[in-house]
This record gives sequence, structure tokens and C-alpha cells, in this order.
Amino acid sequence: MFENLSRRLQQTLDGLRGRGRIGEADLKKVMREIRMSLLEADVNFEVAKAFTKRVQEKALGQKVYESLTPAEQIYTIVYDELRELLGSEPKQPELKHEGNVWFLVGLQGTGKTTAAGKLARLYKSKGRRPLLVAADTQRPAARDQLRILAEQVGVPVLEVQNGEKPAETARRLREHLARDYRDLVIVDTAGRLQIDEALMDELAELKGVLEPTETLLVVDAMMGQEALGVSRTFDERIGVSGLVLTKLDGDARGGAALSARYVTGKPIYFGGTSEKLDGLEPFYPDRLAQRILGMGDIQTLMERAQAAELEEPDKAPHEFDLNDLLAQMKQIQKMGSMTELIKMIPGLSRALPQNFQLDPKATKHLEAIIQSMTPAERRNPRILNASRRRRIAKGSGTSVQEINRLIKTFEETKGMMKTLAKSPRKRRGFFGRR
Repeated sequence: MFENLSRRLQQTLDGLRGRGRIGEADLKKVMREIRMSLLEADVNFEVAKAFTKRVQEKALGQKVYESLTPAEQIYTIVYDELRELLGSEPKQPELKHEGNVWFLVGLQGTGKTTAAGKLARLYKSKGRRPLLVAADTQRPAARDQLRILAEQVGVPVLEVQNGEKPAETARRLREHLARDYRDLVIVDTAGRLQIDEALMDELAELKGVLEPTETLLVVDAMMGQEALGVSRTFDERIGVSGLVLTKLDGDARGGAALSARYVTGKPIYFGGTSEKLDGLEPFYPDRLAQRILGMGDIQTLMERAQAAELEEPDKAPHEFDLNDLLAQMKQIQKMGSMTELIKMIPGLSRALPQNFQLDPKATKHLEAIIQSMTPAERRNPRILNASRRRRIAKGSGTSVQEINRLIKTFEETKGMMKTLAKSPRKRRGFFGRR
């Protein structure tokens, strides 16, 4: 989503590198370029103007420390202000021992229902006992969709009936909780294609009787400027405690994501990273700021590796074979898109060419090649002569050249493992495990 903004900001700031001194005129020119980059990314004009003003005020007349070049200083200021724009410190919804009611609001099509299912899955994995409430009676398929999501997550759902009054919904909810104890109630409410008085009145009445502990505004990060007016209106009329940004994996310009927190003054709790039920992550302002500026995101990379339960191969380097390579590849796939993972590596993301993408079919090709080999060939690729390679290419639907590249990559990986094994340090895993 932030690829164009990231590229523009990096180009602007990289243009300062090697400069021994940056004058006021140079700084103003850089601020104009940064402001234009933000506006092109669909960032609210008021937000872009305030952002560049704060950066310029901090940078003007600031002493150039011996350990930093002027470019690095400005880079640091831009990072600090970008992190502040996104919320400074990560925050999560209030979660008491019991009696938690989270009220999800937003326009139709923003992803409220899916977000409700994702939240239920996330907090169930943390040991909570969620209950989903299907209170969207405006969209015919909303209750069906939430029921399906509830089944996938393995949590119950309470469905609001057509024409049911809020007081009746509250009564049924109390009865349900008395029969089946739940410590987190997530309410999926009705939306409209645009804000109207009837919608706001309905939501205000339902919120009044349910008395939620959190009111989460679900914002489609691909909506652009329209999302900002929506956010303001919901906050003024209903009262919002935090934001959930959906579709952060999309290809929009990302301005709404950068502006939403500034406009509402409310923290961004979560970001939707895919349509899958596990595609919801706590929102970290510092990590997103790092990724926008090409600094990578090693924390998220490590967390994904941990969630995927990546393990080192048990075999010694000289015993490592293509079966092990295939197993490692399948583990890494659990972490998400390879293109996205590579961009999280500090330093590497800034060195990549514009619009860098890895072909998602490439891994499938490698799998097909290995699976077309005999057990003996997987254990000892050195027996792969020309005729064997032609047979494997035909069986896997690939080419001999692709097989040659795979074998070369395998030998390089094996050599690297041998080098690491000879290190005086004891061999450790990704997280320092023995």
C-alpha cells in the first residue's frame, strides 16, 4: 500500500546524503517535496501541512552532531514525526477480567463483519471466551457471514432478529451470557453505503443499552479522503475509543491510514493484513514508520517466524538434503508473502528496485521439481546427470535450467550451513534457542 510514498520519501531524503551542511532554503525545498509525497499518497492536506511544519521546526538550527550527518538527522526527525503521526506508542483495547463488550461501527463494505471474526479468533487464541453478536440486520448476508466465521473460529454467535428493539437485544444477550459464560462480546453492527441520520440513531440507541467498554471504528484503508470525514462523524455522533484499519495489504495510496489517527485523535488498535482469519495484527506505529522509510521491520518478521514455529533442521550440515530444503520452504511459506518478508529485512528493503515482486509461482516450481525426484536423488543430488535432469524437468513441467538453479542454490545453502557450524559460537536457532 505504501510503496509509492515510501519510494518518494526515500528518494527525497537520500538526496541529502553526502551534504556537509543543509541550509534553510535546502530544508524548505525538502519539506515541499515531502508534503507533495504525502498529498500524492492521499494524506489529508491539513495532516501533511502540520507534519512538514513540525519536521522543519525541529530541523532548523539544530546542531549537527559529530556522529550524525545532516541527512541522518533529518531522517531521524522524519521517522520520529511519522511515528508520532501514527500514534507514537502501540495501544490495545481495554480488556478487563470479564464484562468486555466491543462495539464495531463503520460504513458498509469496510470489513466490519470479517474484523469481528478475526478479533474473535485472535482473542480466543489468547485464552478468552468470545461471543459474536450479529446485529447487522441491514445487509441480508451479514448474519450468514458472521455465522460462518463463528463456525470457523469455533465460537458461538447471537443473531439479532429483524425489527428487534435494542432493549430486547440487551435482554437476550444477558440471558445468553447467564447460560454460557463469555468474557468478551464482539458486536457487529449495521452499516450504510454513506452516513445518514437513521444509521446514527440506530447505533446510538443500541450502544446506549449495551454500554460497550470499547467502540471500535472500522476504517477501510483504501477509501482515501472519504474515510476521514466518516471517521470524524462517527466519533462526534457515536463516540469512538479506537480504530481498526482494514485492507492494509491493498494497493491504494495509504493516505487514510496515515491520517485517521490524526483526524480522530484515537489510537489505531489493529491493522488487517489479509482476508484470512489470521490476517489481523496489533498496530505498531514505529514498525510501520520504519517500513515506510525503508528501514525494514525485523520485529514483525521474528514474530511471524515464531508464530509459524520455524525450526532448525536436526541434521548436521553434511546430512542436509533436498527433503530438508523442501520442509524449510514450506515452513517459511507460513509466514506470508516472500516479497513482503524480504522487504521487512533492514537495509535490503531500501536496496530493492521499484515495484519489486517475487513470482509466487517460483516456490511452487521448486516444490514440483523436488517432488519429481526419486528418494535417492533427493538424498544425494550429485547423482543428477543430464538424463535424470531432463526426466525431472518433464515430470515437473519446468526446465533443465530451473533444476540447475535449484541445485546451485541448494549447494550454496549447504555450504553456508557448514560455515556456520564451524563458528566458535554454539549453533542457535532463529530466536537464540539451542
